Amino acid sequence: MTQTQHESAVAGTGQLDEAYQRLHATGPEIDGWLSNHGPMGAEAIVRRGHAAELGPWLDGYITRLEEFPRGLSPIGDGWRDALGDPRRIADWTGYFRAELAGQPWRVVLGTWWPRLLPGVVAAATHGVIRTGHAVRALLADGEDEPHLTELAHGLAYWAARWQTLPAGHQGAAAAAAQGRARAQAQPRDPAAASRTGLTGLSGKLAAVPRMAAVPRLAGQAGGIRDRLARLPELDGWPDALAGLPAPGTPEETRATLTALVDAATLSYLRYGHGNPVMLVHAATAPNAVLRVLPVLDPALWAPSLTAAWAASSALTAIYAPAGAAPPAPPPSEEPSSPGADQAASTFARAVGHGDAHVVKFADTALDVFGRTGDPGALAAAHQAADLIDP
Repeated sequence: MTQTQHESAVAGTGQLDEAYQRLHATGPEIDGWLSNHGPMGAEAIVRRGHAAELGPWLDGYITRLEEFPRGLSPIGDGWRDALGDPRRIADWTGYFRAELAGQPWRVVLGTWWPRLLPGVVAAATHGVIRTGHAVRALLADGEDEPHLTELAHGLAYWAARWQTLPAGHQGAAAAAAQGRARAQAQPRDPAAASRTGLTGLSGKLAAVPRMAAVPRLAGQAGGIRDRLARLPELDGWPDALAGLPAPGTPEETRATLTALVDAATLSYLRYGHGNPVMLVHAATAPNAVLRVLPVLDPALWAPSLTAAWAASSALTAIYAPAGAAPPAPPPSEEPSSPGADQAASTFARAVGHGDAHVVKFADTALDVFGRTGDPGALAAAHQAADLIDP
């Protein structure tokens, strides 16, 4: 981000507060299932230095939203009974607003993250994605009432739509344990760690083939719940869950999760045409987890990686085509040697496009480009803009 963009992002904090306040009067879903992307898109637009465009963007987006729903009854010690009940979204929001009013937000997040993590695919991963954007805003802007309320809404949406994969979180955890056991049985040395992607940028080399090897659901049709329900019938799915390298330290966990985000973003170039909207979440969901990682107890990092891989690989399995398309060439108007200017123009195109998925994916792609310099990340963002209707 340039200095000018940074100053714009700082100045945009007040505009983001105003956007949050407008959006908190709306419900988290449209037509009973489609997620409200307004808060996530607004945060990304401000964070990338485009606060001046936030008002017009939100004016257009908010017209499609619905009023915030009424609650049924307060949630208390029996919160488990309300987990995964979308009728309780207002009750969950009230619950988390009260929790955040009485405790530091990091404490509330640390308590609820392991409770919600097994349901990482909730609302097509939008619960964890909205939470990730809210945490980034709090870290960047500081605490105020609209920012804390947005975290409450993110956690509440995650809780109300809480849903595990068909094999359950136990299945994902068992698969991860299998992978760790397999890794621990192998001799460990620095060269081997480098080759298997447990150090530095070479982690991407480990994540990419494992994403490519995720089995694909035949006859892809239906909504996400129908597709997820078919995962148990998919040959090779348990092995896919166990396929990510098993990190041995928190630093290796962070490197592997970062590599997963990088690989999922670049994979969009080859597979995004299969379902241009849904496959952006294979990258944005693990990136949301990565953004939250620094405020979590390191003991939660490994299960967070497990959940991120389960979500990304599940979305790949149920939406990505079996055959890859050749990578698209970069747009002709872009320079051949990408840099900060091209990254900025990539995000500017996403904002001009208008679709919230394009905006959020470009936001993740810029993260990837910023740490790797790989022009494929920006090309993936442009491809999303080409494939997704405004």
